[in-house]
Amino acid sequence: MWSAGFTALVFYIFLGANLFSRRSPYFHDRTAPQAEWADGPLKLVETPWTLNQKNDLFTTAATHMALLHNAIIRGYNSIYLQAPHIKPDDLGDFVSYALTWHKFVVSHHDDEEAKLFPDMVGILGDDTIWENMKEEHESFLPGLAAYRNYLTTLNSTSYDSKALRKVMDSFAEDLSTHLHHEVGVMTKMSAHPSVPARESHKGALASDMLKAWGKNTVTKAGYMDILPFFLLNTDRTFEGGVWRNWPRMPEVVRWFMVNLVGMRHGPRWRFASCDAAGRPRELFALRVLREEMEKREEEKKKDGKSEL
Repeated sequence: MWSAGFTALVFYIFLGANLFSRRSPYFHDRTAPQAEWADGPLKLVETPWTLNQKNDLFTTAATHMALLHNAIIRGYNSIYLQAPHIKPDDLGDFVSYALTWHKFVVSHHDDEEAKLFPDMVGILGDDTIWENMKEEHESFLPGLAAYRNYLTTLNSTSYDSKALRKVMDSFAEDLSTHLHHEVGVMTKMSAHPSVPARESHKGALASDMLKAWGKNTVTKAGYMDILPFFLLNTDRTFEGGVWRNWPRMPEVVRWFMVNLVGMRHGPRWRFASCDAAGRPRELFALRVLREEMEKREEEKKKDGKSEL
C-alpha cells in the first residue's frame, strides 16, 4: 500500500509534467520559416562589431544594444504579420503577447533616459553625446499610447487587424529610425576624446556599468513576462550565429528562463518569432493559415479524383 506522502509526490510530479507539456515553450512548434518571418517589415539592425570588427568599449556596448533592439523589432514584426490571421480563440493570448511587447519598449526607453543616458554623460563628461535621442523617444510615444489603448479596449467582436496595423504604421518609421540611429550614436562614442581606455580603472568601471545596465534593462522590466519575450525573440543564428551565446548566461539558466519561467504565460509565447532554442520558426498564425490552405488543396484534389 502506497503511503500518503508517496501518493502526493506522484500526484504532484504528474501534475507538474502535465502543466509543463501544456504551457512550456519547450513544446511549441519548431518548424523553420516557410516564407515571411520576423525580419520584416521593420529592418533589423546590423551590429557595429560586424560592420567594423572593433572591440572597444562603446562598439561592444552598441553591439549589445543592437541585439536587444532586434528583439524589439522581431516582436513588432511578429505582431504586425500575424495580426490579420488571428482566430477568435487565440485573440486573448495574442493581445497579451502584443501588450508584453509594449511593456518591453516603454520600460526599455524609460530606463535609458533614467540610467543609461546620464551614466554615459558622466563617463565622458559631455552632455551632448546623445544628440536628439530624447526627442526621438518622444516621437513615437503617442503612437505607443494609441497602440496600448486599442489593445486594452477591444473585445472579440471589435478586433480589427486593419485598425491595429494602422496604429502600428503610425509610429513604425519613427521607432525604426530611432532603434537604428541610437546604435550609431553609441558607436560614435568610441571616438570621443574623453573615452577611457578599456584596461584602465575608469574603463573597467564603465564596462561593468554598461554590462549591468544591459542585464537590468530586461530583467527589472519583468522576469515572468519581459525576459521570456526577449529570449524568444532573440535569434541565436543572427549574423551567422556569431551571437549564439548572447546574452551571456549559463545554458541551463537560459533553458530555465525560457521553458520553466515561460510557463507562467506559456500560451502567449506561441506567437514569438523564435523557438525555445533561439532558432527562427514559422510564425504561429501564418503556420495555421498555411496548414488550412494545404488542407483545402488536399480536399480539392480528393474531390477531383472522386468525380473521375
